[in-house]
Amino acid sequence: MFGLVASDPTVSRLIDRALAAIAAARARARAGAWKLAGAHAPDRDISGDHPVIVDVDATLVTAHSDKEKAAPTFKRGYGFHPLCAFVDHGAEGTGEPLSNLLRPGNAGSNTTADHISVARDALRQLPFTGKGGRIGRKVLIRADSGGGTHEFVDWLHARKLGYSLGFPLPDDAVQRIAQIPDQAWTPAYDDERTPRDGAWVAEATGVLDLAGRPSGMRVIVRKERPHPGAQLRFTDADGNRLTAFATNTGRGQLADLELRHRRRARAEDRIRAAKATGLSNLPLHGFAHNQPGPHRPPAPDHPARTDLTSPKPSLPTSTTTGHVELGDTPVDRGAKPAYPGHKKEVTEPPTPRRAGEALTRATTRLLTSCGVDALSTDCRRFRR
Repeated sequence: MFGLVASDPTVSRLIDRALAAIAAARARARAGAWKLAGAHAPDRDISGDHPVIVDVDATLVTAHSDKEKAAPTFKRGYGFHPLCAFVDHGAEGTGEPLSNLLRPGNAGSNTTADHISVARDALRQLPFTGKGGRIGRKVLIRADSGGGTHEFVDWLHARKLGYSLGFPLPDDAVQRIAQIPDQAWTPAYDDERTPRDGAWVAEATGVLDLAGRPSGMRVIVRKERPHPGAQLRFTDADGNRLTAFATNTGRGQLADLELRHRRRARAEDRIRAAKATGLSNLPLHGFAHNQPGPHRPPAPDHPARTDLTSPKPSLPTSTTTGHVELGDTPVDRGAKPAYPGHKKEVTEPPTPRRAGEALTRATTRLLTSCGVDALSTDCRRFRR
C-alpha cells in the first residue's frame, strides 16, 4: 500500500547517519548552552581538583513483547541492558545525558568494550574537548564496580583521565584489610560533609596486591555497620560491611574522596528521569530501529513534571462530535467546548492513505532536522 519496504542494510545505514547527525546537533546545542551560562557553566574553572564528572551506569529496560536482541537479564527479567553516561552538575544541579548504548538484555555489566565506547562518545559531547589539546584530569569518569576492570582502567590511564571506579575486593580482603592500623581509619562523611556515625574510611593501597595495575592508582576502603536486617557477605569482617573504590586522585581527604565516589548514586536519578521521558519505550521490533530511542534527552526538572498542582490543559474537542482532535485522529472523550477560534471538526476516521501521508510528513521532518537529505534514496525507502 505504501510502496516497497526498505531492506535491513538500507535502514541500518540511514540510522547510523541519523545517530551521527543527532550526536553532532546535541554537541553544538550543548556548547551554545554552556557558553551562554557564562560563569555558571559546568566547564568554568575546571581543573584536576574540580573536574567535570561523567557518570557511567547501566540499567534494565523491560520488553513486554518479543523484540530483536531482547534477552533474559541478570534480574530474571526480559529486555535490554543499555549503558548510559551523564555529566553530573552537583547536588544543587541536575545532569545531562551524554551518550547511550543500547545493548541486549544479557550484555555483561563489566564489558570493557561497551564502557570504552560510551566513555568515548561522552567525551565527544563535552564542549571543551573539541578545542584540541589534552583533556587530562579535567574530566573524571565515575562508575561502579562494572567499570573497575583492568582494561577500562588502563584505557583511562593511557588518556590521562581522572577516574573513580568501584573496586571488587579479592577473596583474601578480610585478612589484608585487617593489617590496616586502627588509627588509620577516619570517620566517613554523610552528604552534608559531617562525620557519619558507624562508618569509617582508610587507604588500602599498601595492603592489597595491585600488581599489573597502572601507577598512581589508589584503593580506598569503607567499612560500615549494616542496617538492621541486612545480610553480611564473606568479604565483610567484624560485623562491618566492606566496600572499596579505585581512584587516581592524589590529593584530598579520604572522606571527601569517598563522598565524591558515593555521590555516583545521583546517576540513578538521571536514569529514572530518562525512563520517565522515553527510555523505557522501545516500540519497534528491530534492534537497529530502536537505537535512536535511548538518545532522546530527558528533562528531569521540567515544570510539567515537577509542578503537580498546576491545572492540566484540556485538548481541543469538536462541539458536534465530542472527539478530541489529535491531528487527523478522533478519540471519543465526550462533548466539550473547543478552544476559542477552533473551527476544524472531524466527523470521520482518517483513511489509510491520509494516515500514511501524515506519517511520511512527520518522518521527513525528523530526518531533515537530523541533517539527513530528505530526497535521498535511503530516506525515501525508510519513509515507506
